[in-house]
Amino acid sequence: MASPSESGVADEEAPRGDVAEIIGRHLGLPAVSIPAEQAAAHFGWLSFAAATDNPASSALTRELLGWWPDHPGLLADLDEGHYFTP
Repeated sequence: MASPSESGVADEEAPRGDVAEIIGRHLGLPAVSIPAEQAAAHFGWLSFAAATDNPASSALTRELLGWWPDHPGLLADLDEGHYFTP
């Protein structure tokens, strides 16, 4: 099983909507899109995080250390379902 940081940074981009859809499907909950103007009311004090784009890249780590991810990417790892079993 890949660690969350390894999965997340090995993927250059994992759209939030795709992450939400996978989590919702495994929890039996609908994943719905919320218009930006409703986000603050919906997320409350966490709205700053929902509105922030914080891309991550492992390009420098790969170049300097010769590191290459060997685990599934974030979306594939989430979709395996092992994070959602009691």
